[in-house]
Amino acid sequence: MTAAGVRSGQTGRVPRLTVVIPAYNAAEYLHRALEPLVAFSDAHPGVVEVIVVDDGSRDGTGALADAYAVRAPGAIRVIHQDNAGHGGAINAGVAAASGRYLKVLDADDWLDPTALTVVLGELARRDAHGGIDLLVTDFTHVRDGRGDRVVRFDSVFPAGGVIGWDDTSRFARRQYLMMHAVILRTAVLRRAQLRLPEHTFYVDSLFVLTALAHTRRIVYLPVSLYRYVIGREGQSVEADTMLRRIDQQLFVTRRALRLLPYPQEVASGAVPARLYAAMMHYVEALCVVTSATLSRGGTPAHLAKRQEFWADVRAESPWLHARLRRTLFGASSNLPGRAGSRVTTLAYHAARRVAGFS
Repeated sequence: MTAAGVRSGQTGRVPRLTVVIPAYNAAEYLHRALEPLVAFSDAHPGVVEVIVVDDGSRDGTGALADAYAVRAPGAIRVIHQDNAGHGGAINAGVAAASGRYLKVLDADDWLDPTALTVVLGELARRDAHGGIDLLVTDFTHVRDGRGDRVVRFDSVFPAGGVIGWDDTSRFARRQYLMMHAVILRTAVLRRAQLRLPEHTFYVDSLFVLTALAHTRRIVYLPVSLYRYVIGREGQSVEADTMLRRIDQQLFVTRRALRLLPYPQEVASGAVPARLYAAMMHYVEALCVVTSATLSRGGTPAHLAKRQEFWADVRAESPWLHARLRRTLFGASSNLPGRAGSRVTTLAYHAARRVAGFS
């Protein structure tokens, strides 16, 4: 592993925020992620450090990232490593981070500069009074040819101050704390001993769920910071790609099930009930999308895996299994016959929309 660029902390100033950008064969669009951050750093030096993790790219990603590090040596660092997958790249970025807070930004997405200014001002204010564990912002789906859609959390989190999980409300169907919505205190990630699986897609959910369990002090800002591009050919969340990688989705969903707190921890007060509900809400969506993807595959092998998966859900979380089986999505993802297949296809597309994959 090699690194290029200068650590912002070497100037004697600890960055407020580290932005980790995992990048594999991203030369075509990496500039879109970096340009706003370079412009922001030029205007506000030392506040943000950007760590680009070139994850064994075979195109010009590494060279492009290095050029940006030369252009903005106080703001951008580049880590070159052998390919370890999305999770391995995030692991490397988190390990190298020196900022008080951390945000993961996929190489084909970008952050809104105006919203970033608001976010960093809020983090500075909160740091003056002990800091927070989690900052939640809205985010925008940038959908090719279909118009953008903002995912808002104002019905879940009250804005204006530091809150706890007990102050939050129930998540609606389209509201999930995807990685795009969260900024975490770096110390929280270290305390959680975050280590994502390597050479595996769909690990964003494990990043969020692992960290959420350790969050207590929360701030919500009703600004759309993250621009999440949907519809790019070859994306990991594209429907046919998800079906080809269903074994990885199964692996991640099973890991997510094991991250759920025990109900006894909630009953004892060790885990806030609303935190448990938020994690359960997220895992429910993963289960539905995983099961519906297997149903869409439709082969005997896919259907056998689906049956085995539901048995795993029942074993890991009987309460979640019962809850899913009562819902339209859960019930429709296990219907037999041709009619069941048609219903399953409809449920599949609905589940993808609900979970934010389209």
